[in-house]
Amino acid sequence: MAGNQQDANQGEDYINTVAAVAIAPSGTGEELSEYVAQAVGVIRDSGLKNETNAMFTNIEGNLDDVLRVVRDATLKLAAQGYRTGVSLKLDIRPGVRDQMERKPQLVNEILAQRSES
Repeated sequence: MAGNQQDANQGEDYINTVAAVAIAPSGTGEELSEYVAQAVGVIRDSGLKNETNAMFTNIEGNLDDVLRVVRDATLKLAAQGYRTGVSLKLDIRPGVRDQMERKPQLVNEILAQRSES
């Protein structure tokens, strides 16, 4: 695939992907944290870079790996019989890495420059 870099560890094309995902069941009541924790546990156990905030869990890795983890986390709830909703946003940038760290750093640098002006 043109524009992709080789993943030295796996010898395959690496397509850097940052995902924002929210996975939750429907019809289980007002508080969803127990169910969300199950999905987040699957993501954390995956070994992919991730962080969880109040609305989403962000994941970074190779496109195929990210999609596989989203599927596995979704099935953690769906396999228990829950109707499961998934909100997913992907930022696919071949040729770059470490965007979960780099993007906030860049924003902070820009804001710091503005405050110095």
